[in-house]
Amino acid sequence: MPVDAPLAMLRRAALTGAVVASVALGGPAWADTAPADPALAPTVAANPALEADTMELAHKLRCLVCQNQSIAESNAPLAVDLRNQVREQLAAGKTKDDVIDYLVDRYGDFVLYEPPFKAVTVLLWLGPVVLLVGGAAWLAFRLRRRREEAAAERGLSAADRARARALLEGGAAGAAQSESPESRS
Repeated sequence: MPVDAPLAMLRRAALTGAVVASVALGGPAWADTAPADPALAPTVAANPALEADTMELAHKLRCLVCQNQSIAESNAPLAVDLRNQVREQLAAGKTKDDVIDYLVDRYGDFVLYEPPFKAVTVLLWLGPVVLLVGGAAWLAFRLRRRREEAAAERGLSAADRARARALLEGGAAGAAQSESPESRS
C-alpha cells in the first residue's frame, strides 16, 4: 500500500462529500457555466452520479506527466484529457473496470496508483518487506556479535590475568633496564 493511500482515501471521501452536499443543496452554481479556460475539463458533469464515479476513478489513476498526483488533482493537459476520457467512457455505459482496463492497456500498470500484484510488480510489493526483514536480521546479527565480543573481552581467566600482569611488569622493568648510558646522552 503506498504511503499516500490514507491521504488519497481522505481526499476521495472529502470530494464525494462535497459532491453529495452540492447535489443535496440544489446543485452547484458552476455546473451550468462553461469553464474559464477551455483547456480545463468541467469539474462537474450534468449527472452527479457520473461525476462521482469519474472522480473516484480519477483518484485511482496517476497523472503520467506529474507522476506524484492523480489525474483528479492535476491540471496538466494529459490529465485533463484522461479525465474527459474517463467521463466519456462512463457516460457511454462502460463499467469502471472496463475504463481501468482500457487505460492500463494503453499506458501500462504505471497509470494505477496501486499496481496489481504480478511478476513484473513483485519488487514493488515485496521489496520493502525484504529490506525490512534483511535490515532486522543484519541488526540482530551485529548486536549478537557485539555482545559476544564484549563478553570475550570481559571474560579473562585468572591465568590470563596473571600472564598479562607479568608481561606488563616485566616489560616495564625490562625497558628501564635496557636503557644504556650511551643512549641517554
